[in-house]
Amino acid sequence: MGDTLGPSQTPQHRGVYTMYHGTSIASARLIIANGFKPSSHGMLGKGVYVSRDRKKASNYPLNSNDSDRVVFELRVRVGRVKRIDKDNHPMQYTWNTQGYSTAWVPPNCGMMSVPSGLEEDCVFDPKRVKVVGIVKAPNTTIEKELKQLLAKRSGRGGGRTVKVCSLCKRKTQQGSAHIKQQCWGCGKNICILMAKHFCPAKPSQGKGKKMV
Repeated sequence: MGDTLGPSQTPQHRGVYTMYHGTSIASARLIIANGFKPSSHGMLGKGVYVSRDRKKASNYPLNSNDSDRVVFELRVRVGRVKRIDKDNHPMQYTWNTQGYSTAWVPPNCGMMSVPSGLEEDCVFDPKRVKVVGIVKAPNTTIEKELKQLLAKRSGRGGGRTVKVCSLCKRKTQQGSAHIKQQCWGCGKNICILMAKHFCPAKPSQGKGKKMV
């Protein structure tokens, strides 16, 4: 998880922070399945718009109602951060071409394009933004659905199945089966990763055959 900063706290370069993003139900499904798609335009130019202020994210999408609003909890790797704190800032739309990964608008900075006065960030590369949870959904049914989609996407819960070798009981690498061979004494199948095999054909030894 990312560190939690107050909206007015200055983010550090290359920090990893908890942030939020508000979207519609349909868009939430697409984001979980395919990742974020950067906005083509906005007050800070192209990028993924997020906020450390949950209240800010809860107001999106604009001109919508709560029955179609979802708020994601995010883990954001901000990289180099440029503070944009006034209208017509010389780098308001070009920060990403100057070696910065994220533009940060602090709260109550007086920008006309932020009438709410709430903190906002724009992350140029969507790969820096990862959905880690659902903090708001219209109802429990939608919340459960989105959490299941997120778990499947992340390889948790009902998602990716971990395969285990039936002989040595160890996990297989990326689903590749372990190499098996027959015991020359009893003819049973043996996984080459087994430390020992107790061969019933040689009970007098009292010890298992050690695998090489």
